[in-house]
Amino acid sequence: DLAVAEETMPPGTAETRHRHRRARQFFYVLAGELTMEMPDGPASLQPGDGLEIPPQLPHRAYNKSHAPVRFLVISVPTTKGDRENLA
Repeated sequence: DLAVAEETMPPGTAETRHRHRRARQFFYVLAGELTMEMPDGPASLQPGDGLEIPPQLPHRAYNKSHAPVRFLVISVPTTKGDRENLA
């Protein structure tokens, strides 16, 4: 029930705001700058920074920089079938 994915986001891109019913996630930035939209405001992550997202917490990753961002997403359990997109 552990999923590890390496992802790359081009400059100016964002994912849909969402939450996971059961999955706890950890985002770890390898290169670039990742911004996470959180209920209490944005969190800016640099290489070597990590951020834990507990289940049920609305969030959205985006890249507001002018360079690609590369990061790891570790999910327990896997997020397969566990994502709820939010308006």
